[in-house]
Amino acid sequence: MIAKIEQLLQEIGTLTATSAEELEALRIKYLSKKGAINNLMADFRNVPADQKREVGQKLNELKTRAQDKINALKDQFSGQDNQAAEMDLTRTPYPVKPGTRHPLSIVTRETIDIFSRLGFTIAEGPEIEDDWHVFSALNFAEDHPARDMQDTFFIEANPDIVLRTHTSSVQVRTMEKTQPPIRIICPGRVYRNEAISYRAHCFFHQVEALYIDKNVSFADLKQVLLLFAKEMFGAETKIRLRPSYFPFTEPSAEMDISCNICGGKGCPFCKHTGWVEILGCGMVDPNVLESSGINSKVYTGYALGMGIERITNLKYQVKDLRLFSENDIRFLREFESAH
Repeated sequence: MIAKIEQLLQEIGTLTATSAEELEALRIKYLSKKGAINNLMADFRNVPADQKREVGQKLNELKTRAQDKINALKDQFSGQDNQAAEMDLTRTPYPVKPGTRHPLSIVTRETIDIFSRLGFTIAEGPEIEDDWHVFSALNFAEDHPARDMQDTFFIEANPDIVLRTHTSSVQVRTMEKTQPPIRIICPGRVYRNEAISYRAHCFFHQVEALYIDKNVSFADLKQVLLLFAKEMFGAETKIRLRPSYFPFTEPSAEMDISCNICGGKGCPFCKHTGWVEILGCGMVDPNVLESSGINSKVYTGYALGMGIERITNLKYQVKDLRLFSENDIRFLREFESAH
């Protein structure tokens, strides 16, 4: 029996397994009830009395070594199983490229940076608003077309609640809570009931600015607009202001910049005029100041607003607005170098 035990000790010392199935087969062969070691234990009663002590010690050593060997191999496969469990089997076998900022985020960040250097701070407000902050406080008449269902999303359960059509509502909330001087920039998403096409969408993004203080003039507004245009589109950019109408500003204007594609010479993009419209602006109407609790005889101010999609179109020549919300990775990768 000693010879059999020595043979099994040698076998167990060289055991290997390449899978959990092979390991289980080895355990059954050596340690199961019908395994080789239990068979030797059953024959132990036939060992002569003078040899029982030596054989018993050898049998215990054999069983211990076999158990230790099986456990060591089991730990090896357990580590592999844990590693496999931590592996994401849904990942693509190709290298995963790092993400990139969305072009609207890039332009929004640049716009905020320009105005921040002029002393403007960021102000934010709710996207679900009431009629007062979106229309009435901004001097919109009751029969103004912007109140029509064709332009505004109303909440059916309460027609006084709307999805904001512009971030001017943030300006109203700021004026209600803060006394001048006020110098804020209001970036955010807005909603209008528009048919979705390459040139329009039911939601888009705006950045509006408001400055109220004593002795603020239209000349101050023009200087800020010129600086913004040069910072955003290049030092050679020119601007022009055309008279316009907005309920909340008087006088009001729309601003054009010299076409950044043809340099003002005329091309299909600017319809051969050399100019492209980018924003609306004007001096804050005294009625708007008074409705928010600001004395219009002491303070004046200007406001301006622009669509981020519009600025992004001009800066990067994106011709289809729908690309901004489709999350096409191929489109987003085009802006990796714009960070």
